[in-house]
Amino acid sequence: MIDIACVGILVADLIAKPVDSIPKAGLLERIDSIAMYSGGCAMNAAIDMAKIGLKTAVLGKVGADSFGDFLRDELKKYNVETDGVATDNKVQTSASVVISASSGERSFLHTVGANATFCYDDVNWDIVEKSRIVFVAGTMLMDAFDGPDCARVLKKCKEMGKVTVLDTAWDSRGRWMDVLEPCMPYIDVFMPSIDEAIELAGGEREPSKIADIFFDMGVRQVVIKLGSQGCYLRESKEAEGVTIPCFTVKAVDTTGAGDSFCAGFLSGMAKGLSFTECGRFANAVGAHCVQAMGASTGIRSYEEIQTFILNQEKN
Repeated sequence: MIDIACVGILVADLIAKPVDSIPKAGLLERIDSIAMYSGGCAMNAAIDMAKIGLKTAVLGKVGADSFGDFLRDELKKYNVETDGVATDNKVQTSASVVISASSGERSFLHTVGANATFCYDDVNWDIVEKSRIVFVAGTMLMDAFDGPDCARVLKKCKEMGKVTVLDTAWDSRGRWMDVLEPCMPYIDVFMPSIDEAIELAGGEREPSKIADIFFDMGVRQVVIKLGSQGCYLRESKEAEGVTIPCFTVKAVDTTGAGDSFCAGFLSGMAKGLSFTECGRFANAVGAHCVQAMGASTGIRSYEEIQTFILNQEKN
């Protein structure tokens, strides 16, 4: 049995650090390090949850190249099921150059690659059948899958009795709800970032009012990532919303912070924690993520993260 199947993007991240200014054309600037890490919302979340102690799988697509081989090897290293990862011989594996500043903030240069060709027909339904929860990660960055294909997948997952969760990415093309609206009735837990939620809600900035909009479109529970302010949780339209503050830690690299939050929340769901406990655990996983370079490097086991929460609450 698989606890959680992550459907979405896989990316090879080349992280350059620290970069506080871009050299002018033709000039060179020395930095401390350039290293390759696994990335992409689905891959980050699957590895994070595997490190926490869950059985996970990834459904997505890579190219027939060295980046694709690297990503498969990384998944296997953490015992993530890879039978759902398809290969496209016509395009390269998705990759990003991550420019990480001394402050921990980062910027991206990204090629969509194989993530753009992943579609409904690529979904391995045998993996879905064996999974308890299906997490769609990377919406807005999968050209063929976003919109109708994603809605079809979520609808079928619901018909199969699966719990569905969806996280969005930033939509640089400004389509937002035009893409997501057909998916909303089939989402059990919707967890965008606050910036994405504002865009999806047509400019509304108050989390409770944003949540109302999402509930009216059919989602069952709303989780909004608030960055340094923690997270906003609302279990139903009738319930009161609650804000869970984040844990204060020294940020080294914020790459994958949102994905690690989702991984923490999903881990809490799989472990049977309450909705509020899931939010607190998600914040703790996010805090571990930002204390190390790379999207998944700082993630620890379920027991270690629970100990961290207890110690923080004592202080």
